[in-house]
Formats: sequence, structure tokens, C-alpha cells
Amino acid sequence: MPRKPRSSSNDIEPGTDPAAEPASAEATSRPRERIIEAFMELLGEQRFERIALRDIAERAGVSLAELRGEFGSKFAILAAHIKEIDRQVLAGDGGDMTDEPTRERLFDVLMRRFEALAPYKDAIRSLLRSARGDPALALTLNNFAVNSMQWMLAGAEISTAGPLAMVRAQGLALLYANVMSTFLDDHEPGHAKTMAALDRALGRGQQIVGVMDTVCRFVPGSGFGRRASRPLRNEPPPPPDEDMAAAV
Repeated sequence: MPRKPRSSSNDIEPGTDPAAEPASAEATSRPRERIIEAFMELLGEQRFERIALRDIAERAGVSLAELRGEFGSKFAILAAHIKEIDRQVLAGDGGDMTDEPTRERLFDVLMRRFEALAPYKDAIRSLLRSARGDPALALTLNNFAVNSMQWMLAGAEISTAGPLAMVRAQGLALLYANVMSTFLDDHEPGHAKTMAALDRALGRGQQIVGVMDTVCRFVPGSGFGRRASRPLRNEPPPPPDEDMAAAV
């Protein structure tokens, strides 16, 4: 788990969360950004199903007409928020991980995503509570997560092409969801507990993929088991079309 500390962390006071800084005035001055932030604020205060479109418009300081001009539904606002989180992660500084093994690159990308989500822990808790009693919402959230994990895999330089791309992204989405409960209760600076939980999850995922690799060698045309599994940390990053075993 050789994740290097961010240089900016030296200026952070103990007990504060660097990712929990409020959005800048410039970023929230535009209606679209205000609507997204208003929705996430409301989601931290009440259940998804209880939030009305008029509530969002009033909190964002826009008219219903402006809200409709930007978004077609609450799901569209949520999708826009997730897209922005993905963008922040992909725009982040991962240059110090270029020469690291695949697992460490993936670890770094996922931790950057957790850090970007830090200001929205209350909203995430609320959303997950609603999803437990709403299968349609749970399915939609899973679809959003799988799409995001495709981008996270790409950010870690892991192939998102081929017939197994969706399987890979779905597996990573489930792994990420399992770590989420630790993240939501992790109040330590730097999210040390989350880092440890993610590292363990990636280790377990790597073992599972090794078993899948053995099974899929017998599936014609799967392209999954072109080589025997070998210890990830002792080999260089695999070529793009052979890195499934290194994805998790």
C-alpha cells in the first residue's frame, strides 16, 4: 500500500478533512452547480424520496423553469454529481503512481475518489438508507457505480475494452461498496481506516480473480485466462488486453 502523501496535507490542521472544504463561490455561482449542491445538501437532511423538485429549486435559488432547463429529474442531478466526482478524480495528480504496480495505481485512484466524496457523507448515508427499501433506486445506483468504476479503471490504466469490461467494472463496484461503510464511519485525518479496508478488499479481490482466471481458461473465447496467475506485486504492469487478473 505505497500510497504517497499529498504535498498539500502538510498545511492541514489535525482533525480537519481536506476534502470537506466548501465549494468556491465562483463554482457555486452558476445555476447548474448550485442545483447539484442544493440537492446534495437536501439529501443529507432527508430521504431521497421525500425531496421535491420545488425544494431543490428553492434551496438553489432558481426557478422551476431554470431547474427543468438544467435537469430532467432528481436522478439526472445525482448523475451529474457523480460525473463531477469522476472528473475530479481523473483530473487529480496520479503522476507519482505511474511506475507502481496495477494494484497500487487502482488503490490510489479509489482513495482519491473517497476523498472527493468526503464532504457528502451525510448525503451518501441517506441515499443508501433509501436504496435498501427501494429496489429500483438500488438498481439505478448500481448502474451509476458501474459506469463510474469503468472510469476509475481507466484512470488506473486498466483496460475497459473487451467482453469482460462490464464484469470487471461490476466487480470493482461491489468491492468499492463494501469499503463504503468503513469510509462513512471513518473520521480520522487522511481516512486511515478506509485505506486499510480498501487494501484488504483489493487483496481479497485479487484472490477471487485468480480463481476466476483458472475457471475461465476452460471457456472458449473468453480471453480471460491467457496466462496463469502470478503474484501481482512481483511483475510489471500487464499489457492492456491481459490485465484482468490485476484489476482487483
